[in-house]
Amino acid sequence: MSIQLFGFDTPNGRKISVALEEMGLPYQVQVVNITQDDQFKPDFLRISPNNKIPAIIDSDGPDGQAISVFESGAILIYLAEKTGLFLPAKGAARVSVLEWLMFQMGGFGPMPGQVHHFAGLTNADDQRYGLQRYMTETLRLYGVMDKRLADHTFFAGELSIADFAILGWVWRHPRHQVDLAEFPHVKRWFEQLMARPAVQRGFAVALK
Repeated sequence: MSIQLFGFDTPNGRKISVALEEMGLPYQVQVVNITQDDQFKPDFLRISPNNKIPAIIDSDGPDGQAISVFESGAILIYLAEKTGLFLPAKGAARVSVLEWLMFQMGGFGPMPGQVHHFAGLTNADDQRYGLQRYMTETLRLYGVMDKRLADHTFFAGELSIADFAILGWVWRHPRHQVDLAEFPHVKRWFEQLMARPAVQRGFAVALK
């Protein structure tokens, strides 16, 4: 039995393929081509009511029953609890992982995602305001991460799903128009994770 991953070649899709590889879980990929509106098809809507990738179906879910999970943060928590990996079971260490996971979900995802949008506009007047607004916040978030990683190897102590979540977005730093040399601790962390064989496999999976 394996997990079915519905995804595309985006930060949110990659964070799940990386996690699946790091956790050693068997899985199959079904590409949901968001450039062709596959995410709005009825079959996908049944497992992802918000019409967003990624989503998964685990045929061996709780009590042996199949389960579908949507939203990348929820998927990471589900997979971590299923395997007992990359998310402490209790205590302060668990809280720390969840803090940094929510940091990514609530900020370091939505903000650089807006940078992606406005950077792609061709009208300079439309582009100028959005880039100024969202680039300022994106750079602030990079600064928060750099400060954290100055005295932490990973965001929550040990390697965790929070790192996988954030990695998916740092991977796109060229599209954020961010030079990682300006954030040396983030750069060290990024290069360390990208050197991991399972992470490399997660990024090599065909998602488009």
